[in-house]
Amino acid sequence: MPLVRIDLIEGKSDGYREQVGEIVHQAMVDCLNVPKDDRFQVITEHSKKGLQFDPGYLGIRRSDDCIFLQITLNRGRTTEMKQRFYRAVADGLHQQLNMRREDVLISLVEVEKEDWSFGNGEAQYANSPR
Repeated sequence: MPLVRIDLIEGKSDGYREQVGEIVHQAMVDCLNVPKDDRFQVITEHSKKGLQFDPGYLGIRRSDDCIFLQITLNRGRTTEMKQRFYRAVADGLHQQLNMRREDVLISLVEVEKEDWSFGNGEAQYANSPR
């Protein structure tokens, strides 16, 4: 169960935010073996001062359209899977929303299966081979 947090500068339409979420989810399904119905996303808009970043860190020129994606997911994906995922997200956002690839910042946070509770105060995956 990945938990996806998408942060962007305020002013984008509902449709734009929804499409960003769909692109990210489809890339997780295609590249990270996430089940199609395993979709949990928080999409938050911020004022320009509320989303701060270095516009030239590592020689990458970012614009005010920079978005942050932080995805918490179970440990176990290979480096190659992650690289394919990063590329799929950046390419999908570029192709479908004309977003600059330079404006896509992604952070994966890997956790153990027992670190999740889906409700009822239980760790459903703690004893599960999933």
